[in-house]
Amino acid sequence: MSAGQVNPSGNTIDNRRTQRILLRIPIQVRAQFDGDAPISEDTTTLIVNAHGASIALAMKIRPGQKIILRNWATAKEHECRVVHILEKPGGKNEIGISFPYPMPEFWNVGFPPPDWKPYLQ
Repeated sequence: MSAGQVNPSGNTIDNRRTQRILLRIPIQVRAQFDGDAPISEDTTTLIVNAHGASIALAMKIRPGQKIILRNWATAKEHECRVVHILEKPGGKNEIGISFPYPMPEFWNVGFPPPDWKPYLQ
């Protein structure tokens, strides 16, 4: 079954690479546009996983763009790529970002092991 399908008990099945966690972590996003000086924005994550996150961002960026994330709690920084943008009227957009490889330690949270499956009724 693929993501979004329903199992026999009527529950939606979400086949993601890693478990998602609803978690607001203070971060800084830095980006550079066409040779201009880098700009930054302090914001928060909405959802995190080992492969990236969904973040709230007012900065105008484009899919495929590389940005630098800084986790304020750990002072860790890493480059990532914008994978999708969900525009929200009158506020911060929801931005999906992806690391070049899984980095669960970036968020400083314990993720479930890969073979862990949530209970489905």
